[in-house]
Amino acid sequence: MPLFSLIQQIDVNEKIKNAPDNGYAIGVWIGTVLPFALIVGVAFWMYHRAKNRRNEQ
Repeated sequence: MPLFSLIQQIDVNEKIKNAPDNGYAIGVWIGTVLPFALIVGVAFWMYHRAKNRRNEQ
């Protein structure tokens, strides 16, 4: 689980089990994937920008 959930001392698996619907599980999944996707997006943007800068010179 993400570091944030470790800091808060929350048992996410227990909350998912007791959730009334799948909305909570979907939110946890999005919260887990979103930071990784943002890091990959920023890394790709930096790579693309550096590559274009190198080609211009």
